[in-house]
Amino acid sequence: MTSLYNQVPFVSTVFSLYTTCSAIMMLFRTILNEILPKEIRDYISLKFVNIFSSNFQSSFTFVIEKQWEFVDNQTFRAAEVYLQRRLAGLSTGKLVVGSSSLKNPEAQLKLGVPVNTKIIDEFEGIHLEWTLHSSETKLYPYEKRYFHLTCEEEFREKIMTDYFTYLTKSAEKTLKHRENLHIYTYSEDEWEAAIFEHHTTFETLAIEPNLKTTMIDDLDAFSKGKDFFKSVGRPWKRGYLLYGPPGTGKSSLVAAIANHMRYHIYDLQLQSISDDGELRNILISTENRSILLIEDIDCGSDASRRRQKKKKEDDSDEDDDGLWSSCGEERIIIFTTNHKEKLDPALLRPGRMDVHIHMDYCTPYVFKKLVAMYLKTNDHVLFDPIEKLVLEVSVTPAEITQQLMASKNADIALKGLLEFLETKKMKKEEDNRVEEEGEIEEAETKEAEPDAET
Repeated sequence: MTSLYNQVPFVSTVFSLYTTCSAIMMLFRTILNEILPKEIRDYISLKFVNIFSSNFQSSFTFVIEKQWEFVDNQTFRAAEVYLQRRLAGLSTGKLVVGSSSLKNPEAQLKLGVPVNTKIIDEFEGIHLEWTLHSSETKLYPYEKRYFHLTCEEEFREKIMTDYFTYLTKSAEKTLKHRENLHIYTYSEDEWEAAIFEHHTTFETLAIEPNLKTTMIDDLDAFSKGKDFFKSVGRPWKRGYLLYGPPGTGKSSLVAAIANHMRYHIYDLQLQSISDDGELRNILISTENRSILLIEDIDCGSDASRRRQKKKKEDDSDEDDDGLWSSCGEERIIIFTTNHKEKLDPALLRPGRMDVHIHMDYCTPYVFKKLVAMYLKTNDHVLFDPIEKLVLEVSVTPAEITQQLMASKNADIALKGLLEFLETKKMKKEEDNRVEEEGEIEEAETKEAEPDAET
């Protein structure tokens, strides 16, 4: 008992010293929080962590930044996709959840990677730790995002060679089965996304069977052509030119391509681009596995015409090819025009527009396809007279569709379509008659002119 009493002053002294140190540390922390900006505090903390890790731990950390050489880091993108897919089964303290479905409030929630949260993964028995970091400093006017992937030092090489390959392949497989597609429009120096809800597929697309087969085969060959394009030294891209009158289904074909490939769409208006530098910056900010859509390319602005004139003067075709080549890999570039004859011949050569697709007026096959979809019938007494008129007059699939949507009753809708086509035929005949009379009158006037001079 005496020894215990003898120790009381010592315990009291230790407790007093601990209290004093704690107060000093709290005061020091308060001063730091008030004086030093958050960025500097985070930097100091990170340095302490790095010093501790290098001296007392046998771990190694891979840093995967979102930006790499002024473009999006595809390894970062692969990690993001991979972790989003596996989050439900991974060990993590919290999750980001959300939904982009405006029409279905009961839609299944999507999972996102939370910031500053450790996510545990395992690869062939190797323990892995993922953490997504985000910071904004004066050096970076935008949000800087980067992943830390930590493993034991002894597994560094295996993770570098095997795990990252597995990660990339898993992400590619996920991207090929995207649930939601987006369409992006460029505004105020950035791409703005919206859910792409055009449900046209090659199954529902009303085009001739041979064209449909050709398109599907070409797209499938392109999607499997990575090794081929690499072996011949060409960018992994495919260019399509869709040309024809308005209303012949160019936009629907674009939607079918996007849904078939599961590619996002970047809708670019060239008229708003001032020079090649701006265009290049826009292109490198788009993702791989996407469609770059440039509609009405014949309607170029003055700036576009100046670019074309300068390229002709400088003979800089290679530079233009380089511009499109900066658009990443596994890209489809689609141009549309109502007037192919107005395009600069340089735009039509292979490498820029590999496949030219003529979207023509309605045919009997397309007419029957539209009737089957909208009226749910494959035969009707009015089919024959309508098909004959379809061959005689120039009518677009859009015009046919508009008439078919007038009524769900096949008799009423087809009768209205027949009357529409007959009116169109009479107008065509009247226009031809007026044109012929004008040509005759012009010829007679020319014949009379020498006599008048005489």
